[in-house]
This record gives sequence, structure tokens and C-alpha cells, in this order.
Amino acid sequence: MTNKTFYIETYGCQMNFADSEVVNSILMNQGMAPVQRAEEADVIFVNTCSIRENAESRVWNRLKEFRALKKNRGDLTVGVLGCMAERIREQIIDKEKLVDIVVGPDAYRDIPNLLAEVEDGRKAVNVLLSLEETYADISPVRTSGNGVTAFVSIMRGCDNMCSFCVVPFTRGRERSRPVQSILREIDELEQQGYKEVTLLGQNVNSFKYEGTDFTLLMDEVSKRHSEIRFRFSSPHPKDFPEPLLHLIAERPNLCKSIHIPAQSGSSSMLERMKRPYTREQYLELIDKMKSIISGVSLSTDIIAGFCDETEDEHQDTMSLMKFVEFDLAYMFAYSERERTYAHRKYKDNVPDKVKKRRLTEIIQQQMSIQDKNNKKEIGRRHLVLVEGVSKRSDTQLSGRTDTNKMVVFDRETHQKGDYIEVEITDCTAATLIARPVEKSSIASFKREPAYA
Repeated sequence: MTNKTFYIETYGCQMNFADSEVVNSILMNQGMAPVQRAEEADVIFVNTCSIRENAESRVWNRLKEFRALKKNRGDLTVGVLGCMAERIREQIIDKEKLVDIVVGPDAYRDIPNLLAEVEDGRKAVNVLLSLEETYADISPVRTSGNGVTAFVSIMRGCDNMCSFCVVPFTRGRERSRPVQSILREIDELEQQGYKEVTLLGQNVNSFKYEGTDFTLLMDEVSKRHSEIRFRFSSPHPKDFPEPLLHLIAERPNLCKSIHIPAQSGSSSMLERMKRPYTREQYLELIDKMKSIISGVSLSTDIIAGFCDETEDEHQDTMSLMKFVEFDLAYMFAYSERERTYAHRKYKDNVPDKVKKRRLTEIIQQQMSIQDKNNKKEIGRRHLVLVEGVSKRSDTQLSGRTDTNKMVVFDRETHQKGDYIEVEITDCTAATLIARPVEKSSIASFKREPAYA
């Protein structure tokens, strides 16, 4: 495989992007070289997502494009990685004849062997799930991104069996990485100049390895790297540790932004979703977050039109979102996933027209809330980590506050990787507009109290 080139196209969550970086390392250790365009590659991998129907549809369409490319290049190898692999292996290899290789999330180490099988003229499949695999000894290779922010997977799999979710079936049971391997990876990132790290897990706050829980891990990494910002995603409301909230409030390099998926604002809906908390318990947790962390920024996930959803349950979701005033929400219409509890036990019986109407109402309300929240930011000062040049103008830079809000401001003499103190002068519902004040640091910048 030496001297061959490869291209990885990634869909879905942050965990998938982190997995692609693990695969980069495995392939490059075999002497292969990454390229930026599929047309330049000897081997193409699509790292897939099964969470929602739209993501799967995009992958199917892309694989058909690669099949057309393969007709003109008989030596081209095409493979599927990740969450779709086990679910659709027979269809994409035998029926559609779209790919040569199918590799599940726990089988990436086997990719060199699978490529060798293809060279021998065989189709190659490994979708076995593991109770131990965490890729802890592999240093991910980041061939894309901004060179400033990075993702570090601290655990894999999920033990929660939410009725709508396919992740436990595609990624297996929870297992946490050894602490020393996490610390080693973050040490390497600091040496490479990274300034922000997001710790990843399907249920990140359930991390536990030989007596170290998630709060202790966050304590350790934030002390060890005082000029690196730390974020995490995604925690579960059922067991969010209160000591972590106090730690975030105390440590300036632990970002004051928490993604806390609600999925619904209705207790009856949450019960059908097999989410082990009620509306009231969720709101109690939100109150605790806001009281302990001054100015905390909250984001969430919302599903519209889950099985049997009534208009009253939909209105419960609307009212919860209005009460919490999330700064960001990922909002989707429910799409049934095979093998989930909902697929086996319920009917996807909310008409598409109703789903779309409810989702539109949710989105419109959320955008109004974001606009109102962002207007409150005008006149305030934030420490922004510059991630790069603004997409709209080469004369402006963009970056995020520690509350995870995107900010654009004039470039002047600043550059990617700088911490800049800025003053917010204007906004849209999605972006803050600012003037740069001065170059700063996490240690020297004083966080402002929450706005009224």
C-alpha cells in the first residue's frame, strides 16, 4: 500500500470527525498519503452517520457518484466506515455494488488487512463491535480543520437505550479511555499549537477509568494546560455531576457553554423516548447550571414529531425552549431508524406535514430567542479565540467566545490562534459583530458577570 493516496469524506457528529483522524493515522503509518480531492485518491472512504435519514441519503448519493468515478478507474477502491457500515453492508456490497470495503467503528485497525483483501480481488468486511477498543494508543492525524481547535475522544459507545437512537447498536457499549492516553494526546496538541480541545463521548459525563470520573478528568486537564480552552460534548441530563458545574465556574479555561440535550419538553414524550428524566428534573438541572455558572450559555437537541406526539406535547417542547432560552439548538424532525426500540414498538405515525409544521414553529421561536440573546451581548466584552479568516471577508477574522458564540471582527494585525479581547457592537441571530480591543490571554482576561 506504500505510495498510495487516500481521501476520507466525513458525515455526522464530531465523533465521526475524530474517528476519521484515527483512520488517517492508521493509513499514514502504512505509507499512504492523504489528498484533498476524491478524484486524486487511490482509496476513497466515506465515514458515515446513521442518526438521521437525511445524513444517510447524502451518503447514498455520494457513493453512487463514486461508483461512476470507479467505472473510469478500475483500480479505485471505495469503502464505507462508521455507523452505517453494519446496517447496510449487504445492500451496498452485494445488491448495489457500490463499495469494496465495509468497516465498522471498532474495526479501523483492520483496514490495512481489508485493503490487502481487495487487492486480492475480494470484497472485505469487518463490522464486529468490541467491548475494549478505544484506539487509546493511536495518535490521531489532523489533516484538515483550522489547526487551532481539536476533538479528543475520551470514550466510545453508549449504554443509554433511548428509543429513537441507533448509536448503541452501531457503536456498542460504553468504555472509557485510559487517562494517561488522553493526557498524552492533549500534550501533543499543545505542542502542535492547538488552543482549544473538545472532549467527546456519546455520554461524556459518564466517563470513568480506574477511579477517575469526568469531573476529576476535567480538573486535571484544565490545571495541566492553563492556556488551552476545554469544551465537552455531549453530556446526558440524567447524571450530570454538580461538582463539574462548580469547577467550570472556577476555572477560566473551562468554557461556560454546555450542550445539554432535552429532545422534548414533555414528560410523557420523554418517557416514550426512554429518557430517564422528567421535564421538571430537566428544568431543575438548568436552574442549577444558571445559578452556579454566571453567564452560562446553553444549547440543546430537539426532536419534532416523535411517535404519537400530540399537539399538547409539542407545546410543552415550545414552552420549555422559551423558558430556558437556549443560545443554540439542533432541531430535527423525527426519522425512524431500524433496530431501535421505537422501530420495534411504536409507529412513526405523525404525518410529515405535521412534523414539518411543528419543526418550523420550533425553529422560528428558537431564532427569535437567539436574536434576543445576542442583542443583550452588545456592549459586552469577550475573549475570542481566532479560528481563521471570516468566510465573508478576507479583511475580517472569526472565532468563538468561551460561551461558544461566533464573532467576526476586523483583522488588523491579529492572526489565527490569538486570544483577542473584543467588544460586541452588533449582531445577527447567528453571529456577534465586534471591534477588537487588544490581544489577551485566558489568565489575564476577566470574565464579565451575566447580563441581566
